[in-house]
Amino acid sequence: MFNCVCKCSIFTHIKDLFSSCLSNWSFSPYTNRKHHRHLAPLPEAIVISAVQQQHCIPNDDDGDISFKRNTKMEAEKIEELNLQMEFEWVLREEVHQLLKKLKFILISCAHRFPVPLYENEGKKTEKLILSVQPDQLKAILTLTGDTITQADISFKLSKSNQIQRTSITQDSPWKLQQVQDAANHLQQAINHIDDVDDSYHFKTSDEVMHVVGNILEALQRGRLSLVIPKKKPIDELIKGRNMKSLAPNLSEDIAVSFYLQSHKLIIAVYQLTNVHGTMRFDSCQAEASINWLNEVLFLLSAGLQLCQQLKDKISVFSLYKDFKVGSRASSALSY
Repeated sequence: MFNCVCKCSIFTHIKDLFSSCLSNWSFSPYTNRKHHRHLAPLPEAIVISAVQQQHCIPNDDDGDISFKRNTKMEAEKIEELNLQMEFEWVLREEVHQLLKKLKFILISCAHRFPVPLYENEGKKTEKLILSVQPDQLKAILTLTGDTITQADISFKLSKSNQIQRTSITQDSPWKLQQVQDAANHLQQAINHIDDVDDSYHFKTSDEVMHVVGNILEALQRGRLSLVIPKKKPIDELIKGRNMKSLAPNLSEDIAVSFYLQSHKLIIAVYQLTNVHGTMRFDSCQAEASINWLNEVLFLLSAGLQLCQQLKDKISVFSLYKDFKVGSRASSALSY
C-alpha cells in the first residue's frame, strides 16, 4: 500500500514538472548564434573605381577576336600591296611584251595574204578546180591576189538539161572583196600596236583596255570578213558589177557568185523560176580549199586569243579602281 502511494506521488510530481516546462518554453532561432560585429561602409570613390576597372579590363575572348581582326586586316593590306606591285609590273613590262608578240603574229599573218600588206608584195597566183559530179557545176580558174583573173565555168541546172558555159577573162577580172576587207582590218590592228611607243608607261588599266579593245575589234572584223560572207539577194547578184565580167553574158534569170567561207573558195549558181506566180530559185555550188586562207585564219585566231588573255588579266586589276601608277610620262597614244 505504501509503495503504491509513493509511485503515484512521484508520477504526479513528474507530470507537474513537465507541464511547467511546456508552459514556460518558447523557440528562438538566434538563441545560440554568436554575435557579429558590423563593418563600416566603403568610401564611395573606392566603389566607383572598382566598377570602372571591372568594365575596362577585357576578357580572353575579346582579346582573341581583336587579334584575329587585326591579323586579317594586315593580311588584306599585304595582299593589296602585292597586287599593286604586280599591277605596276604588268603595265610596265608585260603589256609591251605581249604587244610585241602580238605584232609578230599579225605581221606573219599579213605575209600570208595574197595582196600587198605590211611590206608584203602579194599577187600570189593559184590554179584551182571547183567541181560537183556529175558535171552539174565545174569551174577551172586562176586566182591572183584577191582577183579571179581567168575562169572557165560550166553548169547544168535542173530546169534545163543543157550545159551552159561562160568564162572570166583578164580583161574583166572578178574581184573578191572579202580578201581586201580582211587585209584592211588586219592593217588597222597592226597600226593600233604601232601607235604605242616602246618607251611609254601605261598609267591605268583603262588605257590598256582601250588599246587592246581596238586591236581585238579589228581582228574580229578581219576574221568575220573571211568566215562569214555577206549575203545578197539574187536580184542584186544578177545586176552586180561582177556579172558583167562573164563572157558570154548569161540570161537575166541566172546569177553566179564567188565568195570565201572559212578556208574555202565557193562558186554558186542560182536560177530564178516562176511557179504559179511565185518566184523561186534553183541553185548548185562547188568549192575548193585554199592553203593561205588556212594559215591566215590560224594566225588571226592566235592573235585573238593573245588579245583576250591580256584583256582578261587587265580586267582582274580593273576591279581595284584605286590602282594607279604614280609619276609616268605623258601619253604617247593616238586615240
